[in-house]
Amino acid sequence: MSFCLDDGAELLYGPAKSEPPVSAGGQVGEPETAILYSTAAPGEAPTRAQIDTTEQTAIFPGGAEPEPLESLGGLSEKHSFSANRAAKPLIAAAAAVLVLVGGFFGYRHFSSSGSTQINSIAVLPFENRSGNTDTDYLSDGLADSLIYRLAQLPNLKVSPTSSVMRYKGKSGDTLQIAKDLNVDAVMSGRLVQIGDSLNISVQLTDARTDKLIWAEQYDRKLSDLLATQREIAAAIADKLKLKLSGNDQKGLTKTFTDNNEAYQSYLRGRFYWNKRTRDGIDNGIAFFQKAIDLDPNFALAYVGLADSYSVMPSYGYMSPAEALSRATTAIQQGLQIDPDLAEAHSTYGLVLASQWRWSEAETEFKRALEIDPKSAESHYKYAIQFLEPVGRFDDAIREMETALELDPLSIPIGANLAGVYVYYRKYDAGLEQAQKVYALDPGHATAIIWLANAYEGKEKYDEAIKLCETSLRSLPDNQDLLLIMGSSYARSGRPEQTRPIISKLENMAKTQYVSFYRIASLYGDLGEKDHAFSALEKAYEEQDWEITRLKVDPFMDALRDDPRYKELLKRINLAE
Repeated sequence: MSFCLDDGAELLYGPAKSEPPVSAGGQVGEPETAILYSTAAPGEAPTRAQIDTTEQTAIFPGGAEPEPLESLGGLSEKHSFSANRAAKPLIAAAAAVLVLVGGFFGYRHFSSSGSTQINSIAVLPFENRSGNTDTDYLSDGLADSLIYRLAQLPNLKVSPTSSVMRYKGKSGDTLQIAKDLNVDAVMSGRLVQIGDSLNISVQLTDARTDKLIWAEQYDRKLSDLLATQREIAAAIADKLKLKLSGNDQKGLTKTFTDNNEAYQSYLRGRFYWNKRTRDGIDNGIAFFQKAIDLDPNFALAYVGLADSYSVMPSYGYMSPAEALSRATTAIQQGLQIDPDLAEAHSTYGLVLASQWRWSEAETEFKRALEIDPKSAESHYKYAIQFLEPVGRFDDAIREMETALELDPLSIPIGANLAGVYVYYRKYDAGLEQAQKVYALDPGHATAIIWLANAYEGKEKYDEAIKLCETSLRSLPDNQDLLLIMGSSYARSGRPEQTRPIISKLENMAKTQYVSFYRIASLYGDLGEKDHAFSALEKAYEEQDWEITRLKVDPFMDALRDDPRYKELLKRINLAE
């Protein structure tokens, strides 16, 4: 049974949902509101933002010039324009937008009468109107960078990328989106690149009043981008009223690379990595490696490399032993460069747990949460990759509920909460949770898998089989669905229908990586213990990540009393 990450892919192993088989700005009538108008200027001269603000308006820290963004949208300002010109649009866009948004949220909400402050925001995916999907990584990266940066503000709740990406390419009611995400404000934007020109418009709406808080539009010539960016930063800083603490400013201004081309490669790497196809992951690794070659001190690129290798065994692209070895090397290099990178500690915790180094794994997860306690992903990974395997179910459920509070629309988090209930043998709660999540997105592989698991846990074998059969039409090689269907056949007295599934998995193993832990589970359901432990031994040798569930997996109960089972628990450091 597989636990899945916040992007919809299984944690190390399993298909993402998309995997094949296996308004412009406007003015507001309220005088206390700041509106930032179009910065387009005649001729080729650098443009200057026209700012209309009141004494109540707070902008970014005085004299502070915006620094590069990180994560998918971390934009470098300190770069040479002799680098790849394709990077320039994103740099200008993020510089302008980040300064505006950062300034606004430093103050929270402009109101001379002390209106209710804004405590939460959703940054929707930017609409790419360039007519070229090859530039999607620019619009996606810009939105993600703003999400990451704003999330560094300690008292502001920011909807994670995994929740807002479901709105990409869709037109929706802002008020309903805000209600769905449980936020006070929604930011939307669009980006157009034509030749050497870029247009970006941004608007922020108070969802509680349905009023536009501010809006801005920028028209740029690529040759003027850096000068214009500096002019805007100086004008905004001149209006600053609020002073952020040193720690708060660090999160907003942290620099990961000054190499423009390296950053572009990193963006492309993340874009392709998210596709989860074989070509996508291979391309992602190539771009992450290119970013590292261009800037060996680019820590986030090493994290991207580690994340890529971590998911490869999911699709049979690489054995776990080889993938985990490469992931370990990459993540250790990233941490050596930047020991305060929460993403790196979280990924390292995952890798260590997969290598059965439990104490070290927990240290890394706790360090990630210490650095960024608002990371839904870190709470999530800590729960399912450490707390649940060692049997600390109550703690795991608390961490999962925290993750779900931070990322309420995440299908993987919601579905895997059902998984924790199932492994805790609270089958009623597991089925109820799984049905809730499945109703949100019946096509999501993670939701399907955990609903099927919950059915099996409740001994609703016919329901589990029917769901698996239907889903396997579009995902014929999904190992989890094959496992659940085969197990349900065996447990419902139809072992003759389980054997062809075992044969299929064993044949698949000749051309791709297959989890022998799953094969062992099926042999256990058939009562063939010797075959089961032979498969478990192979799973151990290959460092199959599923073997980390050995202590708590209820679907392995048929083997649990055998002395070989207890011996294997000792070998993976999970002995009672």
